[in-house]
Amino acid sequence: MPAAPDFAARVYAVVARVPPGRVTTYGRVARAIGDPRGARMVGWALASVVPGSDIPCHRVVNRVGLLSGGWHFGHPDVMRDLLVGEDVPFADEYRVDLDACVWDPWEDDDSAEGPPRDAGVVLDAM
Repeated sequence: MPAAPDFAARVYAVVARVPPGRVTTYGRVARAIGDPRGARMVGWALASVVPGSDIPCHRVVNRVGLLSGGWHFGHPDVMRDLLVGEDVPFADEYRVDLDACVWDPWEDDDSAEGPPRDAGVVLDAM
């Protein structure tokens, strides 16, 4: 199921801001655009990005740092090579070290919703 065009545009706007050498997660992007349960739709939106676009889709990983979007590039090795080229640290072959390089969209954007305020929501689960 493709993401709605306005949803996809909001996803692309957040992902375009992920700095080189850093990664974010599908859940963090979803939270930043005000849809905390929309991580899967973030993935769908990123899967529809035309290869060669300026959107750094390779900088979005799953909640534990796995290169879950790697097949969008043909093979996870392609995504890994892009991230290694940006000096992103890895915990193992296909999992980035989130503790060392995660970027939260609300770090530099006052308009982003920000981290969960509900004590029952755990940020690391994103």
